[in-house]
Amino acid sequence: MQYAVGAPLPPPHGQASGPGAAMHWTPNPGGHTPGAHTPGGHAPGGHTPHTPPASPPAPAAPPPAPAAPPPAQQPAPAGGQGWHGPPQQAPPTPNSSDVTGHVPLPPGAPVPLPSPPTDAAPDATHAAVAVLLIGPAGAGKTSVARHWADTRRVPTAHISLDDVREWVRSGFADPQAGWNDHSEAQYRLARRTCGFAARNFLANGISCILDDAVFPDRPVVGLGGWKRHVGPGLLPIVLLPGLEIVLERNARRSGNRRLSDEEVARIHGRMAGWYGSGLPIIDNSQHDVATTVRVLDDVVARSIASPPNW
Repeated sequence: MQYAVGAPLPPPHGQASGPGAAMHWTPNPGGHTPGAHTPGGHAPGGHTPHTPPASPPAPAAPPPAPAAPPPAQQPAPAGGQGWHGPPQQAPPTPNSSDVTGHVPLPPGAPVPLPSPPTDAAPDATHAAVAVLLIGPAGAGKTSVARHWADTRRVPTAHISLDDVREWVRSGFADPQAGWNDHSEAQYRLARRTCGFAARNFLANGISCILDDAVFPDRPVVGLGGWKRHVGPGLLPIVLLPGLEIVLERNARRSGNRRLSDEEVARIHGRMAGWYGSGLPIIDNSQHDVATTVRVLDDVVARSIASPPNW
């Protein structure tokens, strides 16, 4: 017995389809099929073959499968009565980039960030900035920078030049042993590393604050180098308390971070050259860390609105 192969035949026009609908087969055009069971009849030879009653007669050849009809909108029945099913929809184009299955994707592009209002006052607590905190040893640069980074409302990193310099373990050029070519080379390397980190943070929307004891009378290894490595958008701010406060804070230090009183006094005297430079200066002699951070926020906001000329 052979069965038709290929695509299933569509139901004839006007014939019911669905569960319970009868499937009609086209008989062999030559007439009667040998061995077929007919009601009340007998096969040749006088014997009635045993044929399963549910088996349909086998066609001689599979009929050709007609092409699927194109989707078309069913015409509305006369008088507005009856229902002919939902309206047909065109299937999605194969290999199309604007469809997922049968759900069309909306056209568009990545949503841009909203532009800030031009008339809004600069907000130092939300802006992505790079701040360079300058001051002598004992000025409180590290404590203020850490607290400022901890309390901002946007992601902010603290980058300490002294910490980066101390990444060098064996062969570390201790500044207390004297300033020479070896210590200056490590200082330049640490500053360049800090500048790379600051640019990388800013490129990813993270603010940063750096701290360094930059001398105004050595621009080659001082402020000019920071501007070259970080960029012209760097905001330098000087933290300069009185000498007595600096000596007191330095006395509470330990390890190679603690300097002699003579060295602290010499550095503090050189830092006085920042007066008249045009850079903002914060005298935190009478301020605790939290108060100094609030003053720093105000200075940063003014520097954003009117960048210092340096």
